Order: sequence, then structure tokens, then C-alpha cells
Amino acid sequence: MFDFIKEYRRLTPAITNVIVAEFFIQLVNATFMLILPLYMDRKGYSAEEIALFITFRFLGVFLLALPIGNIIKGRVMKPFFYMATILVPLFGLCIVLCIYLKLTLLIYISLLLWGASFTFMQIPITPYILRNEIKENHTSGIALSYSTWSFAGIVSGVIIAFLDKINPYYFDEEKILILFSILGFGGLFFMNKVNLVEEIDDSKTSKIKTKLHKNDWFLIFKGLVPTLIIATGAGLTIPFISLFFDKVHHMGKGDFSFVSAIAAVLVVWGALMVPRIKHNIGYKIAIPTTQALAVISLVALATTQLYSQYSIAVYIAIICYLLRQPLMNMAGPMTSELVMNYVGEKNREITSALTSAIWSGSWVISGYMVKIMFSKNYPYVNIFLITAALYAFGVIMYYFLIVDYGKREKQGLIKS
Repeated sequence: MFDFIKEYRRLTPAITNVIVAEFFIQLVNATFMLILPLYMDRKGYSAEEIALFITFRFLGVFLLALPIGNIIKGRVMKPFFYMATILVPLFGLCIVLCIYLKLTLLIYISLLLWGASFTFMQIPITPYILRNEIKENHTSGIALSYSTWSFAGIVSGVIIAFLDKINPYYFDEEKILILFSILGFGGLFFMNKVNLVEEIDDSKTSKIKTKLHKNDWFLIFKGLVPTLIIATGAGLTIPFISLFFDKVHHMGKGDFSFVSAIAAVLVVWGALMVPRIKHNIGYKIAIPTTQALAVISLVALATTQLYSQYSIAVYIAIICYLLRQPLMNMAGPMTSELVMNYVGEKNREITSALTSAIWSGSWVISGYMVKIMFSKNYPYVNIFLITAALYAFGVIMYYFLIVDYGKREKQGLIKS
């Protein structure tokens, strides 16, 4: 069941250490995604105010994504990883302090800079793996990097649930956010162990090379359309899932953290199985099937609000959540590698940047849409069903992209 783990032992140690450093950043991210809305709710902020605040985190990523994508092309990426491991936990502490003091303007600024800090890790990491790891290990490296979010969710969820059982009043939302922000600095230890001489395509030094490295914008656009659709739908739901369980099913932070940890375990197992799944059944079956089943699970989860007065509703919601999380996330490493191969080597950095910009930009728009829907008293079920519809459309678009990928591969236009 777990013999696939040996495939990850073949990764270059420097790649592994950067991915572990990414885990510590994701530890901060996972905790804030889970606890920050609840902390702001306890501090008296309304649901629509929380939605607006959260959009500024993604606005920070959106504003910095394209500049970072252009800067990292032909450059050593290690300094960017260092910046992320320092700034993400630092601005996390600033956010908590500003919320405690109710410094509204500084909350916006801190969230903006916090989001921007993530770009120094999340944009370079995939090109870094593809650039410095042998081709046979590309899928494993991307899958392990992708799994850091889930690993972080497991650790965060278990620790929060444990602290909540010890003393839920002492270990409140504020102390939990501070604790995990401090733990986030642990990534510096692993970055200090990275001694890899990076493979650099120095296209900046030659005018001829620069011309050859012009981006194929139409190809990039085709590759990123499904991402845009999926990301827009995700932005309507993912940042507010803890509020859904809190407001609809009255589940406290400790119980939901424990459920999230179980979901994260399933996500990790599914993501780490990706290289084997891809080898056995290929993109064409694996990506649409897992995503379609995830959409069905999301619809079932959303509709539990319609009968939330019955005690069984919360158990059905938990089961659907535990199914939806691994199914949707299993496709992530495969779609990432698919798009990176589809656009070609010279377009990877800008594609990685645009992917982050799309996710963050669409989440800014989605967050603002949710703010409006909350102000008009839209129920969560309607918001989540809109997400499901967008996901379904995105799945169809991914299928068309996979078909085109196969045609280009047969023509020798893709090196996979």
C-alpha cells in the first residue's frame, strides 16, 4: 500500500530540503486558512468583512506574480525561497497583532504583504524542480511539493485539535495563529542545508537567446483556461469552508481541525500516489474522473444545509468533505505537470507566475462576490453549488486540453 514511497527517495537532497522548507510555509498557510476566519469572527467582524479581508491576501499574490515570473527566468532561485521562509511567518504575526488592536488599514496591508510573500516560494518551486531534477523524477518532485499543503494540514489540524482538548479557552484562535507563525520560521533550517548548484538557462546574456525565449502567449492561454475556471469556483468555497461547518453545522475549531487533518491524510496519500496513477491510466482518465467525483461530493456537501436541522446532516457533510478533498487535490500535480509540459520549457516560469496570478486574482474576485452574497443573505448551499457548476465546466475544459496535449505529443511538439 505504501511501497510507492521509495520513488520519492530518489529525489535530489537539495530538492527535498526546499520542499520541506515549503512545508513550513504551508504550515502557516494551512493554519491561517482554517483559523483566521474564526478568529476574526470572534473579534466581532461580520462575514462580509472577513470575506473582504481575505481577498487582500490573494490580491498580494496577484500583484506580484507576473513580476516574479519574469525575474526568476534565468536566475538562481534559492534567494527567493529564503525570502519566503522569513516573510510569510513574519507577516503572519503582523496580521494577528493588527486584528487584536483592530487596526483596519494595517490588517489590509499585512494581508497584502503576507500574500505577496508566498509568491517567492510558490512560483519558483515547480520550475526549480523541472530545472534541477532528472526527468524521471519530475512527477515525484511536483507531487511531493504539491503535498506539502496537505502535510501541513495534517500537522496543523492534529496539533490544534490536541491543544483544544487540553484547554480550549487558553489555546484560543489568537494563540494558535501566533504559535504556528513562529513554527513557520523552521523552514530556515532546511534552506541552510540546500547547497545545489542550480542549472540556469542564462537567456538574459544573449539577445539571440532572448528572441528565442519569447513567450508563446496563445499556447499559454490555452493551457491556463481550465485553471481559471477551477480557481474562480474554488475561491467561492475554500476560504469559507470552516465558516460553513461553524455556522451551518455548529462544529467548533477543535472538531473541524481534526476532520481537516483526516482529510489532509487522504489528500497526501492520494497526491503521493499520483506518479503511479499517471503511469497506469494516464492523464486522459485520471484527471477528469477524480475531478468529476469531487464535484459530486461537493454538491452532496452543499445540500446538507437544506436538512441541517437533522443530526445526520453533519455526518454526511463530514463524509462528503473527506471524499471531496483527496479527489479534487489528486488532480493537482497531474494538471500542473500537464500544463508545464504543454506550454514547453521556455514558457514555464511565466506560466507558473500566471497560474499563481490566476488563482489569486480569481480568488480576489470570488471573495468580493462572496462578500456581496453574504450581505444579501445568500445561503452557503447556493454559493457552493455555483462552485460545483464552475468545477464541472473546468473538468470539461481539462478534457479538451488533454486531447490537444495528445495531438501535440504525437506531432513531436511536446517533450514529456
